[in-house]
Amino acid sequence: MTGRHERESWPRWRWVRWLADRGVSTRSVALVIGVLLLQAGFIASYLAAFHEPKPHEVAVTTTNEQVAQQLNGLPGDPLKATVVADRAAAVQEIDDQDAYGAYVVGPEKDELIVASAAGVAVTTTLEEIFQQISGQTGRKFTVTDVKPLPSGDPRGLSGFYLVVGWTVGGYLVASALSVSLGARPATRQRAVVRLGALAAYAVVSGIVGAWISYAIVGGMPHHYVGLAAIGALLVFGVGAATMALQVVSGIVGIGLAVLLFVILGNPSAGGAYAWPLLPGFWRAIGPWLPPGAGLSAFRSVVYFGNSKLLAPLLVLAAYAVVGMVGTLLLAGRRPHLAAEIDDFGA
Repeated sequence: MTGRHERESWPRWRWVRWLADRGVSTRSVALVIGVLLLQAGFIASYLAAFHEPKPHEVAVTTTNEQVAQQLNGLPGDPLKATVVADRAAAVQEIDDQDAYGAYVVGPEKDELIVASAAGVAVTTTLEEIFQQISGQTGRKFTVTDVKPLPSGDPRGLSGFYLVVGWTVGGYLVASALSVSLGARPATRQRAVVRLGALAAYAVVSGIVGAWISYAIVGGMPHHYVGLAAIGALLVFGVGAATMALQVVSGIVGIGLAVLLFVILGNPSAGGAYAWPLLPGFWRAIGPWLPPGAGLSAFRSVVYFGNSKLLAPLLVLAAYAVVGMVGTLLLAGRRPHLAAEIDDFGA
């Protein structure tokens, strides 16, 4: 029987030594724990973002001041209505992506104008809200979709999956280069070569992704070059940022990239649910992460005549520039954080 004094004298981390004696290093244990945390974060992020979508100040327009006041007075602030002069002005607001829908008051019957390309879920939400209002007021309305989706993409998710594929490709190719060549380039010249390889991959990835989308979904022949360019910028931005994270933190940078681009980026992108339907945190971060910026650029190019295209392109370019500069500046060095991680369990 083991005495109390003997039990208290056991090393605090004896279990770690026990694993090490059997070929499992401290670093491996730490990485497994890290994977478990990422898995838990993935589940928590997606469930928190999608489990109960609610409209929050969905931008709409109307041709009637009284209707606007009624919409702005709805409990919970589901809509944010502004008044426009006529139907043409209402449609222009949708074309410019300043509104998700419009309610045009007519002499006998009203019209609800929607844009499925901006998000099927938000279109459905608008129809449900105005159906409830119609039941209270007795006014009937018709629904007109001025930005319909192609027949090959009735739910409007092809753009989201395309962007997710490009995002995954970006951090996977950066991770593959780090696994085969080391997380931190030994010299700045090697960093340039690695970034050059990433750039070449990004161009090919953009071309291939756009071609696959057109071949399967169709309906985008006039936007092929624009889509390929968006894909190339997205892949390079995500890949360069992943490289910079690995330069700073070694192999842990892969986990940080997954956290940033997948766990946080995908549910906040506005794919399954447009931003006005997401909880506040995901609604706030979505436009500033590559998946959200990439999807916004996709919709702008394919459906909305390049309106509101500059902002998402600047976001993607920022990831590309910051990632590239960070990789070049820190190449060949061993930052303090990376040194601590590498020495852990050594």
